[in-house]
Amino acid sequence: MKKAESLKELKKLNSSQITEKINQLRKDLFDLRFKQATRQLNETHKFKLIKKQVAQLLTLSKKQSASQTTSD
Repeated sequence: MKKAESLKELKKLNSSQITEKINQLRKDLFDLRFKQATRQLNETHKFKLIKKQVAQLLTLSKKQSASQTTSD
């Protein structure tokens, strides 16, 4: 898993890239939950990091969609 990206880097993404990134992070969360259930997970702090990044991306996505609807 890559190092968490900063918010500035995330703001540079377009809407399709944001959606793709959200889907990838959700897949990573699923994998983490699976590893935790099978007692193979040592780095439980990654849950918090990934959830935070997903929330940031969802917020950016909503901001972008709101700005597009107001500009139309």
